[in-house]
Amino acid sequence: MRAVLQRVTQANCVVDGNITGQIETGFLVLLGIEDADTIEDLDWLAQKIVNMRVFSDENDLMNKALANVNGSILLISQFTLFAATKKGNRPGFTRAAKPDIAIPLYEKMIEKLSALLGKKVETGIFGADMKISLLNDGPVTILIDTKNKE
Repeated sequence: MRAVLQRVTQANCVVDGNITGQIETGFLVLLGIEDADTIEDLDWLAQKIVNMRVFSDENDLMNKALANVNGSILLISQFTLFAATKKGNRPGFTRAAKPDIAIPLYEKMIEKLSALLGKKVETGIFGADMKISLLNDGPVTILIDTKNKE
């Protein structure tokens, strides 16, 4: 699994002109899932996301996690995070999980993040043409890959 965390002051997802999810302070999380991903990867990544200390404290140092700032999460499925770009100029996506594997893991991630955060996680719609708007705060953007745990 790969996740791109963007610290935001606001973010939303629109599908067919309708807002499917929106947040203020928190993380816009773009989540890529591959066939090899497991529940253990999901649990590890969810813990990392919720506990990532990149929000400013009273000394303007990045020491606070989502819970400390009453932050929220907007979770967006993003198979293009597994784009293969070595050969040619047209990316390949063979490492990205097919929907029969990705959808259950995506839904489980929503549940896990909601439980850890203690509030509803906002989302896009899996597989839809989504329009994402955000105001990146900092900017702070973090890439986490479960294959690089060590």
